[in-house]
Amino acid sequence: MAAKDKKPREKPNKNNGKAVAAPLLAWYDRHARVLPWRARKGAAADPYAVWLSEIMLQQTTVATDGPYFMRFLTRWPSVEALAAAPQDEVMKEWAGLGYYSRARNLHACAKTISSGHGGKFPDTVEELGKLPGIGPYTAAAISAIAFGRSVTVVDGNVERVVARLFDLRTPLPQVKPEIREKAATLTPEKRAGDFAQAMMDLGATVCTPRSPACNRCPINDLCEARAAGTQAVLPARAPKKAKPTRRGACFWLMRGDEVWLRRRPEKGLLGGMMEVPGTPWDRREAADCHRTVTKTSQRLSGAAGRGGDNPFGHAPLDADWKLVPGFVTHTFTHFHLELDVYVAATRRKLVPGEGMWVPLGRLAGEALPTVMRKVAAHAMPDAGPLFAKR
Repeated sequence: MAAKDKKPREKPNKNNGKAVAAPLLAWYDRHARVLPWRARKGAAADPYAVWLSEIMLQQTTVATDGPYFMRFLTRWPSVEALAAAPQDEVMKEWAGLGYYSRARNLHACAKTISSGHGGKFPDTVEELGKLPGIGPYTAAAISAIAFGRSVTVVDGNVERVVARLFDLRTPLPQVKPEIREKAATLTPEKRAGDFAQAMMDLGATVCTPRSPACNRCPINDLCEARAAGTQAVLPARAPKKAKPTRRGACFWLMRGDEVWLRRRPEKGLLGGMMEVPGTPWDRREAADCHRTVTKTSQRLSGAAGRGGDNPFGHAPLDADWKLVPGFVTHTFTHFHLELDVYVAATRRKLVPGEGMWVPLGRLAGEALPTVMRKVAAHAMPDAGPLFAKR
C-alpha cells in the first residue's frame, strides 16, 4: 500500500485504548527513566520499594525523594525492619521531606503489614486501600506497578497527558472525574504497571507543563489538543485562592552548646516532630510590625510580636530575650508563615514544661521540620551550616 494511502491511527476513545498503549509502551521500552525504586527491565517489581517510593512521592518530587529513598532502603531493607524501628527514628530520617503525617502513616502501615499480613503486601486496590496512609491513587499505583493488576493510575503527570490527549478544557479540579474516566479507557489488560509508568514518564519528560515537546511524543498524532493548538494551555486551572499569612514567634534558648527543644503533639500539623518552643501561629492579617529590632526593653515590657499578642508568655522561661533582626518565612499548603525569633542564654538545667536539651552537634540528627531548621539558621547566623545537605 502506498504511503499516501496509509490509514491514520484512530483518535483515542473507549474502543481503541490499544492505539495509545502500543506505541507508548514501545517508547517506554526505549526511554524509561532509571529510578532507584523502579525494577530493571525483565525483573519483578519489589512491592516494598514501590510502596515506599509512592508514599515519598506524595507532594514531593523525584529529585528530592531519591536520596531519602536510598537511606530508608539501606537502613530498613524490608517492611518488617521498618515496622520494628522506633517511630522517632523514622521521623528523624523523614525530616526535610515535609507532610510529616506521611511518615507516621508509613510506620503504622509497615506495622500493620508485618503483623496482620505476614509481611506481604495485598495486591488489590480494595485491600491496599484499607492500610494506613494509602489512598485511591497509591493503592492503584502499587496494585498496577508491583503486581501487574490492570487498574488505572492517575497522578499529576497522567492528568496532564490525558487532558491534552482528549482536549479536556474544563479547569482543574472540576475536570478530574472526566480525566479518570478517559484514562480508564486507555489502560491495557497486560503490562498495566509499565503503562502507568510510561504515562508518568511521558508527562515528566515530554508532555511537560510548559513547552511540551510534541515532536518527540510517541502518540502525538492521537493528541486532540495538539490538533486544536491548545496543548500549551491544558490542563486549565481555576484561579487559586490567596493564602492567608499567619504569624508567631520562636524562642531559641541556649545552655552552653545545647539548645532547648520540645516535641509537637502527635496529631495535627508537623505532628510528632521536634520544634523550637514558641507561640501559636495565629490567622491574623494585621499590618506588619517592625521588622528590625527597636529597643529590646520595648519588646519585653509588653510590645506585641507578629501574632499581635505579647509573645513572652509562651517563652520556655524568663530570660533576657533578644529579637533577631528580620524574620523567618515558610509556606505550608494552606498558609504562609512569618516567625520572629528571640534568643537567650541560661545556666539552668531544668526548664518548665516538656522538652530536652540537644547539643548543637546532634541537631542535624533530630526530627526537625524544614521550618524549624530555618529558625535554627536564623537564630545562629554565624554558626555556619547546622544541617548537612541531605
